[in-house]
Amino acid sequence: MSKLKLILFSILLSPFLLKAQPMALHPENPHYLIYKGKPVVLVTSAEHYGAVLNKDFDFEKYLLTLQQEGMNYTRIFVGSYVEIPGSFGIENNTLAPAAGSFLAPWKHTAEPGLFEGEKKFDLNEWNPVYFERLKNFVSKANQLGIFVEVTLFCATYDDTYWNRHPFNPGNNINGIPVNLERKKSNTLANGILTAFQIKLTEKIVRELNGFDNIFYEIQNEPWADDGVKVMRTLRTIDPGENQGDWYKWAEMGSDASLEWQKMIAKTIVETESALPKKHLIAQNYTNFFHSVDKVDPNVSILNFHYVWPEAVWLNYGWNRPVSFDESGFAGSADSTYLRQAWQFLMAGGAIFNNLDYSFFVGKEEGNGVNKAPGGGSKNLRKQLTYLRKFIESMDFVKMKPDFEVVNHAPGLQTQAISEPGKQYAMVFCGLTGKPVQLNLPKGNYNYEIFCPFTGEVLGRGTMKLKSNGRQELSLPQNRTMTALKITK
Repeated sequence: MSKLKLILFSILLSPFLLKAQPMALHPENPHYLIYKGKPVVLVTSAEHYGAVLNKDFDFEKYLLTLQQEGMNYTRIFVGSYVEIPGSFGIENNTLAPAAGSFLAPWKHTAEPGLFEGEKKFDLNEWNPVYFERLKNFVSKANQLGIFVEVTLFCATYDDTYWNRHPFNPGNNINGIPVNLERKKSNTLANGILTAFQIKLTEKIVRELNGFDNIFYEIQNEPWADDGVKVMRTLRTIDPGENQGDWYKWAEMGSDASLEWQKMIAKTIVETESALPKKHLIAQNYTNFFHSVDKVDPNVSILNFHYVWPEAVWLNYGWNRPVSFDESGFAGSADSTYLRQAWQFLMAGGAIFNNLDYSFFVGKEEGNGVNKAPGGGSKNLRKQLTYLRKFIESMDFVKMKPDFEVVNHAPGLQTQAISEPGKQYAMVFCGLTGKPVQLNLPKGNYNYEIFCPFTGEVLGRGTMKLKSNGRQELSLPQNRTMTALKITK
């Protein structure tokens, strides 16, 4: 084939090659993601991670609900961790299957385990039923345009949860030392368990390599095993003061934890090196916010939980998407989590996941009423679609955090992203009343004021600035949250 023909063939083939690639960092702005040649933000309010491992959960109905309600992302645990009924005060918890309904990657033996009604596992024997369900889930999500965060491991929060854990020596027949401490199970000091964790990682990665709609997370909340306090939060809202003491500090995993996580990330990369497709890897750092001092080169997405906008700004220099990976512990009001989503994404975040407790077994349409440390509802999911449409209405890949466009907004918290002089997006939280003062370069601008709760346009107009300077704009009275879009 001549050089000219080869070039023409490559041009003709390139759209098909592009479509065959997994989600990746956007080449023009790595703080955002790209898929099939188009920039994407992930916004969802999704179930408590047990959709695959809980065989009583109708995941097809669940995924169809997400798709119909405009959500494009969900998060799953792979079965290396499971909860018990009543965990975290959750009445209906998809991550705590009924006895006998926990579907794990390994085959059961005939020998009774520690948790009543369940058998021990053989960590050397894969469970084909599990992997069929896992791939069916990801395939169905792919058909519906839903991305899946595949979380490989999780901290074990207390001894009652360890009692059901597959890695507990009392729940498998594989000779794991009987004195293994749960807090060391996700470290390299876990003896022969590391080999089984590597084996599981390799298996999951091989089984899912053909899918484009996934990315991996190494471990959920590693600081809960043996965390290190790294940053004082100071303010005490979201979560509230009735939640104990944990909300006062951002905690990171220990050095031993970080070393083990690095090994898991390396295992993913090395396994995929011999496979056709390469997927992004996320690492979960802290609650709230933290200025991460070191990022593994194999990690592409920075995950935080119960996130403040500061998490984006403090880590913007890493040139990676920052993810609000889990919400909760701030009451059940939809308005709380909607506000968190707007503030985070208007700060420059790329991914938002509300932990939605209205999904559970028998309520896969997400219309359940649940006793749980968080919220979620059909109404919230509808409101989140307004946020996603607002962002997607702009060329957001060209935008970055802007600390100057809002000069003064009395009584309001503000977050803004912009392409200076061309497009601006911002949110104002707090009771509106006084005009806000904006800093804009000279030029003619159109503006639209949006209601995040209803999606309606509350006002629109033009601004004509003959020189660089400040422009006052009146927002509608008595609004607790208002969004503003300005385009040249």
